[in-house]
Amino acid sequence: MIGVTVLGATGSIGVSTLDVLARHRDRFRVVALTARVAVDRLYEQCVAHRPEYAVVVDPDGARRLEQRLRATDLPTRVLAGTEGLLEVARLPQVDYVMAAIVGAAGLLPTLEAAHAGKRILLANKEALVMSGRLFMEEVRRGGAVLLPIDSEHNAVFQCMPAGFVENRNRDGVRRILLTASGGPFRSWPLAELDAVTPEQACKHPNWVMGRKISVDSATMMNKGLEVIEACWLFDTGPDQVEVVVHPQSVVHSMVEYIDGSVLAQLGNPDMRTPIAHALAWPHRIESGVASLDIFSIARLDFQQPDPQRFPCLRLAYEAVRTGGTAPAILNAANEVAVQAFLDGRLSFMQIPAVIDSTLEALRPREASSLEIILEDDRMARDFAARQVVARVRRAV
Repeated sequence: MIGVTVLGATGSIGVSTLDVLARHRDRFRVVALTARVAVDRLYEQCVAHRPEYAVVVDPDGARRLEQRLRATDLPTRVLAGTEGLLEVARLPQVDYVMAAIVGAAGLLPTLEAAHAGKRILLANKEALVMSGRLFMEEVRRGGAVLLPIDSEHNAVFQCMPAGFVENRNRDGVRRILLTASGGPFRSWPLAELDAVTPEQACKHPNWVMGRKISVDSATMMNKGLEVIEACWLFDTGPDQVEVVVHPQSVVHSMVEYIDGSVLAQLGNPDMRTPIAHALAWPHRIESGVASLDIFSIARLDFQQPDPQRFPCLRLAYEAVRTGGTAPAILNAANEVAVQAFLDGRLSFMQIPAVIDSTLEALRPREASSLEIILEDDRMARDFAARQVVARVRRAV
């Protein structure tokens, strides 16, 4: 039996992961589940999957979960805080770690899983965006296996040459083509984008995702972060990673070879496909995803992203070219700006403005230690938060 920890079990990736695991109870055993504050959903998951451990980052939430589990006589041990996340990421009975905590909060437990030599199913972009070099060094040092879960990176992984995991073989690869749906505002008039509401931004046309990542998809910052992530995952530079808008979200990404061949991975837009692929790799298992009906799709469209509509994509390319802590600063400012937008304190088109001003104000440093990365992350959050307050005051 393969022991699995699901970091971020109550989010959309965590829920999809548990759905796949439940289809293969003869092969996988859920060892630990974690959540930040969603006690009710985590309790239901504990009842359904009976893990050895459950972690709630919020201490009050952990106490409430423990009380509920005691009342139902479940044997699950409850841990709290970041230390709890680190413990379940390195447990000796855990073989695989699904890293699905959204945002910078997922960095430390994912690094811990790398240090412990686990198979890491990476759905957390920020681990590589914030600390790419350090993270990849920890993967190599710990003997971990890193498999991407983002549909785009998983698609690229499936199209890479044989032996890529073992020896980073990219023989014959010319470039990577990351597809993007374009989000809900791909064809909106530019003049109307400033009036976008959080509800509209969170209504993705193809995917069911959490609120933060849905906004990132609408601004295309999600794709920008994926460009940075792809550079580390596939040992390449930003000039070899191109973003292609593909509204149908059927072609999940492509790899072009020097002989002119372009390999693409297709499938229905359902995260259970890449999750099942990474859980079973190098083999295949049933995911619960319906077969792709290419006749009902009928056509596949591709276009270049509009830089005026998606300035966040440009900012991400600039950050990865600058290097050092610039991607960490970009990510931190984006998290602050997106939360302010979701809280109704910032307009949609002010999100890239806050990020841009933060990148202009803070000088990136060499990302030589986790301490430096986290310090620049904190400074970026503080500066971006002040920018949000200043813009709110000007609006009033």
